[in-house]
Amino acid sequence: MDRNLALDLVRVTETAALRAARYMGLGDKNAADQAGVDGMRRMFDTLDIDGTVVIGEGEMDEAPMLYIGEQVGRGGPGAPKVDIAVDPVEGTISVADGMPNAIAVVAMAPRGCLLNAPDMYMDKLAVGPKAAPYVNLDASVADNLRAAAGALGKSISDITVAILNRERHAGIIDECRRVGVRIKLFQNGDVDAALATCFEETGVDMLLGIGGAPEGVIAAVGIKCMGGNFQGRLIPYGDEEESRCALMGIDCSKTLTLDDLVKGKEASYAATGISDGALLRGVTFSANGIARTHSVVMRSETGTIRYVEAVHNFNKKPLYAF
Repeated sequence: MDRNLALDLVRVTETAALRAARYMGLGDKNAADQAGVDGMRRMFDTLDIDGTVVIGEGEMDEAPMLYIGEQVGRGGPGAPKVDIAVDPVEGTISVADGMPNAIAVVAMAPRGCLLNAPDMYMDKLAVGPKAAPYVNLDASVADNLRAAAGALGKSISDITVAILNRERHAGIIDECRRVGVRIKLFQNGDVDAALATCFEETGVDMLLGIGGAPEGVIAAVGIKCMGGNFQGRLIPYGDEEESRCALMGIDCSKTLTLDDLVKGKEASYAATGISDGALLRGVTFSANGIARTHSVVMRSETGTIRYVEAVHNFNKKPLYAF
């Protein structure tokens, strides 16, 4: 894929973040999500790609835009054929309640390279590059924690694990406490939390727990760009979800490796902060139609990571304006 496409993705996430950020703390998660979707979809129309949404806002009959299977980009002869995974507002509740860790995020890879994950739960394990070869979702929590500590050259009491604050994680939390690691609970936004394991400055060494499968694929793209490790296992609830996995040819008992989730060497990840998080600052608005955004863009082929701080003038860029 053309390396400039990765930078183009930042314009897509910036627009979604700028629009969704207008709803910070207003208590309306649906309006925030719709604003992000509208902005992201409009910017996709400016990209020279032949894109297919494989992870999006839902099935065609559930979502008017960015639905699974939707074609995005200008297309045309010579346009690269790519898979697109989007979450225009990852953390809609965070935006509605004025809380941290909300981002607008897009992942992209050549056609057929992203797992079309069904909308269900996934058990997840994420670590950064140093611990990547030494952990396995099939191992016990204690074994993975000790392996990560050894790889990172830390005492077990210095390891920090990020866990989504849900009742279903009581067992994992108990196991972590028995081993003696530090725990960082977060309320929403496990894409951001998973990526945090790849950046030493965040202080997060591992992510454990159950979250959305589509978000797992998006996080896997970013972690692949960083050289970390992400593994997942789908958790179907009920016969309908099991049947859907069977129709898609997905074995729910299988541990999905990073290469199962993101095939090949080429993939790009871009995210823009909506509210402040571990990696990105949120959108700020100033007087006279000025706003500032903070984004990250990465490519797996080169391992390049770019932070993009942008100042937007709505008077000159009406497409970004709400």
